[in-house]
Amino acid sequence: MLTGEIGCGKTLLSRTLIQHLAHDRFDLALIANPSFEVSDFLKEILYQLGVNQTGTKLDMVHALNERLLENLNKGKDTVLVVDEAQAITDLAIFEELRLLLNFQLNDRFLLTLILLGQPELRSRVEALKQLAQRIVIRYHLMPFNADEVGDYVDFRMQAAGASRAVFTAEAVVAIYEASSGIPRKVNTIADLALLIGFMERCRQVGPEVVKKAFVEAQ
Repeated sequence: MLTGEIGCGKTLLSRTLIQHLAHDRFDLALIANPSFEVSDFLKEILYQLGVNQTGTKLDMVHALNERLLENLNKGKDTVLVVDEAQAITDLAIFEELRLLLNFQLNDRFLLTLILLGQPELRSRVEALKQLAQRIVIRYHLMPFNADEVGDYVDFRMQAAGASRAVFTAEAVVAIYEASSGIPRKVNTIADLALLIGFMERCRQVGPEVVKKAFVEAQ
């Protein structure tokens, strides 16, 4: 389970993970919007796995079990990624996820579940003891600290082809304070600061320009 504030990079991290997993070794199902009823949720999982099944809930559970066993026989792991999992309002879906994790063969789990969501997802899962016991790894994405914001801005500028420091040290501190270290906010404020700096013909972007960018970003 991966949690973090809005803009900390959860979705980007999940998409990067999916891109790097070898598709001949993994069968991936990505649920980007999990606000379904239980039957539709199961149907979406099957659809993502390339299985067309429109029968009863029991039919869909059987079809999913067959696909999991088929993947096992092919030497493939089945991975279910649920993004924005804090948006799940129907507790029956969490219960269904718990039941899906019961699919085993010879003590081997047939499904790997990855939940991504905002911080409130942690408390929701913890309230469901039987599901919480099955979540083995938990990680919370923290915002950048001031030094990490500086490293991040430097990396982005170098990747864009900059050969010198475009932001002053004071500007980087201002970006950190204005963004609270949230990567998405860092990007927005830094991009606006570059634009304002260009319009004002600044040789370097200083803290005053960053403050203007912060105001514009509101």
